[in-house]
Amino acid sequence: MEHGNVIIRFDQVSFSYVHDRPILDEADFSVRANAKITIMGQNGAGKSTIFKLLTRELAPENGTVSTQNGATIAIATQVMPADKLTKTVEEFFADAFPDKTYDLPKRIKNVLDITHLVAPLDKPINAFSGGQQARLLLAYALIQEPDILLLDEPTNNLDAIGIEHLTSFLIDYPKTCLVISHDANFLNAFTHGVLYLDSYTHKVEQYLGDYYSVLGEIEAQIERERMKNAQLKKSIQDRKDKINFFSHKGGKMRKLASKLRDQVEEAEESMVDERQEDKTINDFKIPAQTDIVGAVLTINSVGVMVNHEPARKTLLSPLTLRKKERLLIAGPNGIGKSTLLAALSLGTEPGAAITPGVTIGYYRQDFSGLDFDKTAYQALEEVMVNPYNQEIYAAAGQFLLSAVLLKNKVGSLSEGQKGLLCYARFVLQKPGLLIMDEPTNHINFRHLPVIARALNNFDGAVILVSHAYAFVAEMKLDHTLDLGAL
Repeated sequence: MEHGNVIIRFDQVSFSYVHDRPILDEADFSVRANAKITIMGQNGAGKSTIFKLLTRELAPENGTVSTQNGATIAIATQVMPADKLTKTVEEFFADAFPDKTYDLPKRIKNVLDITHLVAPLDKPINAFSGGQQARLLLAYALIQEPDILLLDEPTNNLDAIGIEHLTSFLIDYPKTCLVISHDANFLNAFTHGVLYLDSYTHKVEQYLGDYYSVLGEIEAQIERERMKNAQLKKSIQDRKDKINFFSHKGGKMRKLASKLRDQVEEAEESMVDERQEDKTINDFKIPAQTDIVGAVLTINSVGVMVNHEPARKTLLSPLTLRKKERLLIAGPNGIGKSTLLAALSLGTEPGAAITPGVTIGYYRQDFSGLDFDKTAYQALEEVMVNPYNQEIYAAAGQFLLSAVLLKNKVGSLSEGQKGLLCYARFVLQKPGLLIMDEPTNHINFRHLPVIARALNNFDGAVILVSHAYAFVAEMKLDHTLDLGAL
């Protein structure tokens, strides 16, 4: 596909949420029309901030953000906004247009066909699963037929069929698209280039090529920068040692020391700002509740959705989950996986029983279990029986949550940081049962093998729902319950 004129330009753009803690520092880049671009960077580096600057939700402190005259923008966000949840499908899509749209039902049908979703017009948004809501959010952006399409973690909650349809759509999409995602295989299928946000320098680097080629190029560049700096540091130290020796001598030796000082200053100015690879969390252990005897959970029947109607399915034989066992609940989007997990956590699933006294750690895919108005520190403190300041900071540090970040409200954290906060809470909570609903959503792909190992080594029980197939492949599963096969 040929790319057209520049449609997006960031010119010397600086932005920060907190004074003296920049997110972007004089960022420069441009995107041409019809290009498919990935935005890449560490959790909290500012990927979603770039989208907010483009949609004018935020304004730059310095510099300019410009788009081609008349270019329209639409965004598919990561999470369904709370004020949309009680609206019907028709009301939801009506919000995409400033004026009444008389052929709206036809437009909705056409766009839902693209996202491979059947959705009655009078059905409320909160009655759809997380995966179905992800498709609705994508359809909401597509129905606007924008010149610039922004996708923020579009594969979250999608099953394999959903990801396949989205990938095919993006390959054929005739306009400009910017995507934030941690799904490397998905990105590699359609990406023309990458915008790389360095959380250390707060600059944006631009690369051309498919996703895997760019990853290799970035890693090679990082290594070259490290080697150059290492050589300069050695040279600087050698000269400093000579300066210390010659400066105590007289005459020509002192002049030589002065010359060496000039060389040291010049070498120090030649040091390059090293781009930092995404930091990976270290291996961690989730301590388990120790006073559980016997089964943690028994399931005899489950509630599912069949053709948008609730139904109850009885298992051929009861499923018993014990300590150190891991259960995968599988099935297509909309079958009722998240609904089942929510009912289990609340003790309202009539066909299942959790042993009384079991402490439950629950990873909700939309982070609705977190109070966004509390600070991150308070979110950790509230799960502890006996809060201990040092233990809280130590647990947070394991998940790259700094002391400064802990003072911020949960709602101000990036989605990836909210996910890591949940894992820090588990470490402090010491649960007997972990209920994990899409626990890789928003998490940097470099962290996922570490998280898989922690769940495999957890001495309590685990119930898992995940469409991240590479992650599931790393899990040591003891049971699988496929709701679509019942």
